[in-house]
Amino acid sequence: MDALGLARSQFAITTVYHFFFVPLTLGLSLITAIMETIYVCKGDETYKRMAKFWGKLFLINFAVGVVTGLVQEFQFGMNWSEYSRFVGDIFGAPLAIEGLTAFFLEATFIGLWVFGWEKLSKRVHALAIWMVALGTTISALWILVANSFMHFPVGYELVDGRPILSNFAELIFNPHVFTQFPHTVFSGYVTGAFFVIGISVFHLLKKKNVDFYAKSFKVGTLVALVSIGGVILVGHAQAQLMVKQQPMKMAAAEALWDSEDPASLSLLTISDEKTGTTSVDIRIPHALSLLSYNTLTGEVRGINDLQREYEATYGPGNYVPSVFMNYWSFRIMIGAGFLMAFLVLVAFFIWWKKKFKLESKWWYLLTAAITLPYMANTTGWLLTELGRQPWVVYGLLKTSDAVSPNVPAAFVMTSLAVFTVLYGLLMVVDVTLMVKFARAGVEDDQPAIQAKAG
Repeated sequence: MDALGLARSQFAITTVYHFFFVPLTLGLSLITAIMETIYVCKGDETYKRMAKFWGKLFLINFAVGVVTGLVQEFQFGMNWSEYSRFVGDIFGAPLAIEGLTAFFLEATFIGLWVFGWEKLSKRVHALAIWMVALGTTISALWILVANSFMHFPVGYELVDGRPILSNFAELIFNPHVFTQFPHTVFSGYVTGAFFVIGISVFHLLKKKNVDFYAKSFKVGTLVALVSIGGVILVGHAQAQLMVKQQPMKMAAAEALWDSEDPASLSLLTISDEKTGTTSVDIRIPHALSLLSYNTLTGEVRGINDLQREYEATYGPGNYVPSVFMNYWSFRIMIGAGFLMAFLVLVAFFIWWKKKFKLESKWWYLLTAAITLPYMANTTGWLLTELGRQPWVVYGLLKTSDAVSPNVPAAFVMTSLAVFTVLYGLLMVVDVTLMVKFARAGVEDDQPAIQAKAG
């Protein structure tokens, strides 16, 4: 591979690694805050123990997530200097605000929360974890403001061929932010909720600390029920915006080579990307138009028509992203999402019927379902970024023009290998610690119960 391919692989690997931790940080911070708030309001010591237990797992995930995120910013200067030069006047503002607000907010109040037990009042201590949850959300907001500019550039003027920020309000209120931000946050809440549900079921099946894990299960189910609905609704709006702002991404995600009106939704399509021919094509009539416009008719533009249009607008070149990667990323994301929606209804049924004395080992499927949000998050992020190719800033800067021009491929290969190994070791450490503490569970509450009864 050349330096461009290696630089793309390096950024993809570090981003995917980092994005394993971000959603769980968003979700567990909120859930821990909810548990501690219930403790403050009801005075039930079980919820205090819940906040401490799930908060411990949150801290492990948060620590590793911070480390993996720092490396990405160094890559802008190392491997993507032309990109940094091109968008630095715009991209730097939201990233700086993220560091000065969200990061310091998180760091300050995590310290207060960790060391403030029994030292701060109950309400002040609970406020600390809410501020941490707010900080993680603000962090996601500013990063996605920057990322949204790459997908739909607004609020700029071109000066000497470079975009210069001209309207900060337009940058913040980019239409792309209003779908990408809530979709990411709700996905994080789903990730945290399934994490809590899965571990709670694991211990409920072992009949240990049933009251503790039954209450944890209830909180996780409530968060999952609300959040999965948010993911589906916002995801639908995001798909409709994609048809308008990035029609090539939608065409690739549907393997739609020729424009259609009404447009059909693909159930299974197998195509040859080199020739644009299709050997298998099973589709649902009108369904893609319905998804795109909420009506049974409406044109969805195909890859061939868009390729001709882009060549006329931007000049000769290949403007088609990987159809294979986008098509299957889209389907894995959607499939995992609807499977999670079904399992949330199953979890709600358990809650509604109060059948926490689980007997069948089939319930371990809810523990295995912890992996589903990670599948959806990863494939969703791949669709978001790969579907924009060949652009790194849509319509303004191609990825091939954004790479550092004088960095030898051997240097990038070396750093790629080092980062992959280090991130792999960090992942092993994180998973080992999480599994260790999750399997060990909370300290047995039987002695306390017996003492109280005596």
